[in-house]
Amino acid sequence: MDSDILLVEEKERTAILTLNRPEVMNAFNFPLLYALRNAVEALRTRTDIRVIIVTGTGDKAFCSGADLKERTALSPQQVKEFIYTIRNLFTFIEFLNKPVIAAVNGLALGGGTELALASDIRIASENATLGLTETRLAIIPGAGGTQRLPRLVGRGKAKELIFTGRRVGAEEALRINLVNQVCKAGDLMDECMKMAAMICETGPVAIEQAKYAINYGLESAIHTGLAIESNAYWVTIPTEDRTEALAAFREKRKPQFRGK
Repeated sequence: MDSDILLVEEKERTAILTLNRPEVMNAFNFPLLYALRNAVEALRTRTDIRVIIVTGTGDKAFCSGADLKERTALSPQQVKEFIYTIRNLFTFIEFLNKPVIAAVNGLALGGGTELALASDIRIASENATLGLTETRLAIIPGAGGTQRLPRLVGRGKAKELIFTGRRVGAEEALRINLVNQVCKAGDLMDECMKMAAMICETGPVAIEQAKYAINYGLESAIHTGLAIESNAYWVTIPTEDRTEALAAFREKRKPQFRGK
């Protein structure tokens, strides 16, 4: 049922969104895209949720990309609508005001890799395989892959991977900076939760402003980027959290941040 197509779990100030179409390797169809979009949009203003983890059901696939069975039944206009929907969703995720961790638990191809690229941090299991394989279907990555992959791995490596449609295993993905960390499959969610816990120890406003400065600064000349950083810093100065951090340091205790 469509109501079960995306599983949502909340614990320890972290929301875990699980793509739940294991019968098709968690491939994206329109209902799954809409469910993920609605879930992320609902979490945007939740002050009690600090981090979002995205993963797939099972240990075989994170997301195998677009559901090709659905794709064969779509008209060219519907294909355009699909591309607009997935591209806009991944851009929303990239610029979300909360950190997003991709827990890559297996196969991540096409749109699956593009979802990981749109996330802030990528942690992969040892059995993970990633790849932008669209050229093997006579198309190109359409959800940000041609733009985000070069920014992570460099222009030459990105061209190699996209031009050949070659898949890379977890260790190679780590070596080329496509993922941040590789761990045993059974430890994947624990490692993601550890990362989320470390983020939750920091100031919420600071995290939001740091992500803003990085995302927008990288798209600018360095002088503009430095101005963006300065403006983001100024936002943190009058916050109660900054005052609390200084008091906690003085009193030798852990700060209690409230996102204010």
